[in-house]
Amino acid sequence: MEKFILDEERVKRTVDNYRRIKDTVCETAVKSGRNPDDVRLMCVTKTVEAQYINPVLDYGADLIGENRVQEYLKKRDELHLDGVEKHLIGHLQTNKVKQIVGEVDMIESVDSLHLAREISKQSVKNGITSNILVEVNIGYEESKSGTSPEELEELIYSINELEGIKVKGLMTIPPICDENEVRKYFEKMHKTFIDFKNKNLDNVSMDILSMGMSGDYEAAVAEGSNIVRVGSAIFGARQYF
Repeated sequence: MEKFILDEERVKRTVDNYRRIKDTVCETAVKSGRNPDDVRLMCVTKTVEAQYINPVLDYGADLIGENRVQEYLKKRDELHLDGVEKHLIGHLQTNKVKQIVGEVDMIESVDSLHLAREISKQSVKNGITSNILVEVNIGYEESKSGTSPEELEELIYSINELEGIKVKGLMTIPPICDENEVRKYFEKMHKTFIDFKNKNLDNVSMDILSMGMSGDYEAAVAEGSNIVRVGSAIFGARQYF
């Protein structure tokens, strides 16, 4: 087995990136008239080795997001996860649900009633309640998962009837576009979030609006996001292993 050699320069660069982006998130929140403590920075750790994630966790990062069930489970035991919240943010297949329920604090990518029912089933079986976000395909892109804005209400009302599952908010990935256009998508998403926040549903709290990634997190914060999911801007370009 090839010996892992830690790149100390990459470690330093990663921690510096995290600190800089954390500061930018706080500054953007303040400029937007928001409390910076209300916006969380998620470190997206897809394809990043544990040896480069841990320095950021040791520095103070308290929220990570993984895209793939198997990758997260494979490196979980190597991570310094005390006090760290773990989210699954990638597309989740129903046949992987039983492996991840109870292993993360939130599943952000619930895009169908079929998936929600399986999460409910596995959660009830394990005697827990799973927190989820409903993923919205705000740009109607065929290449992306997520429910359409028009189908969102019906989906949330249906999930509300399930046991062992609680909707904590919404998540989205907008189309790649310029800042003016992306802000329109974020603005629309925020309005939808507020609309649902004002409804009284037993298993729906609408505390979280997860939107914004490495290329557009500042615009997302300005438009009301309270979780931004940043990967490559912290850890550098993905290095598959």
